[in-house]
Amino acid sequence: MAKQKRKVPEVTEKKNKKLKKASAEGPLLGPEAVPSVDGASSKGGAVLRPVPDTELELSPEEQRVLERKLKKERRKEERQRLREAGLAAHHPPARRSGAELALDYLCAWAQKHKSWRFQKTRQTWLLLHMYDRDKVPDEHFSTMLAYLEGLQGRARELTVQKAEALMRELDEEDPDPLLPGRVQRIRQVLQLLS
Repeated sequence: MAKQKRKVPEVTEKKNKKLKKASAEGPLLGPEAVPSVDGASSKGGAVLRPVPDTELELSPEEQRVLERKLKKERRKEERQRLREAGLAAHHPPARRSGAELALDYLCAWAQKHKSWRFQKTRQTWLLLHMYDRDKVPDEHFSTMLAYLEGLQGRARELTVQKAEALMRELDEEDPDPLLPGRVQRIRQVLQLLS
């Protein structure tokens, strides 16, 4: 296997200087009005075409790098102008948590909306956290039990196995006064699915 030669630092420095010089002079691309095929002008009225420049002799890769840098600078300047104008950039709305989405999924199932569809991720979240009163409040647990009645296949088997394992684990440990709600939930799930 042949080793690749390292670029001489002098050559790299020359290219960097050339790129800086080109970015200071302006963009490589400039708008030129070009009529469309049918004779009418295009919607934007201009098409980007390379501007001939005899001084710059950049390779295609150097041109791409330079264009990316210029595009990034233009975006930065645009954001700065918006900030100065007092217009806040459009931020996407905050994402909802998995708990909120899963509980909404459960409520939609209970109301039998036509828009309700099975979502594996929501069901998985509910099955993992159904014993936790903080994550699935008591007012939603009765709906959760109704949802579990329709549980089928491998999900049903795994839910029963997990509930039995949790029950054995809790029986082996000293009874914790904070866990009676969890034990009660596990028993309800086992009674329902067994």
